[in-house]
Amino acid sequence: MKTKDWFTEWFNTPYYHILYKNRNNSDAQLFMQNITRFLGLPKGAHVADLPCGKGRHSIFLNSLGYNVTGGDLSEKSISHAKQFENETLRFEVWDMRDPIDHQYDAIFNLFTSFGYFEDDQEDLKVLNSIKKGLKKDGFFVFDFLNATKLEATLVKEETKIVDDITFYIQREIKEGFIIKNISFTTNGADHSYTERVKFLDLPKMTSFFNKVGFQLVEIFGDYNLSTFEKNTSDRLILVAK
Repeated sequence: MKTKDWFTEWFNTPYYHILYKNRNNSDAQLFMQNITRFLGLPKGAHVADLPCGKGRHSIFLNSLGYNVTGGDLSEKSISHAKQFENETLRFEVWDMRDPIDHQYDAIFNLFTSFGYFEDDQEDLKVLNSIKKGLKKDGFFVFDFLNATKLEATLVKEETKIVDDITFYIQREIKEGFIIKNISFTTNGADHSYTERVKFLDLPKMTSFFNKVGFQLVEIFGDYNLSTFEKNTSDRLILVAK
């Protein structure tokens, strides 16, 4: 029986981490170095990484000298990440819709970890929570795919073999969502999962930010912090306060 939320189920399976095990850590580290330099975050600043997955961004941010709290809804991901904890790096199970009971110098929402919910009000609830969780001059960094480019270059079908598992991937854009259907067979059992994120382009995100009172500071199009170009940039990276 499937749970109500696709992300609660899929992110908690080992297969999610198998499929994405070869994510580019050097890109992630380059982005963290560049964005913290751009923000002028002093060493020791308290950064929240939300949601943090297994903690790859959090761990690297901590190595740069920041006090980091990583939060994620997946209990299994947090359980894995906790082995890396130290005095200035902590991980906790955290639903990003919940009120934040601490104030941070910066909150990072990275690697297309937003727009999961059917109702825009849920997304606005996340942004409101983040806004209230920032110190007076704190920064919010939002890192999402560039939906406009994705729509023009969508790969509708793809097969990936990872750890001897053949993943069949189908993508479509439907009713305001970018949908990825993932099916595979392992240990004699068939599995099927779906990822769904909202089609969030710059106008949509700008309207969200305006509704919660975020002031947009800068827009970047990749992890080198290049200027955002609607038709060619790989990412939509927003900095707000």
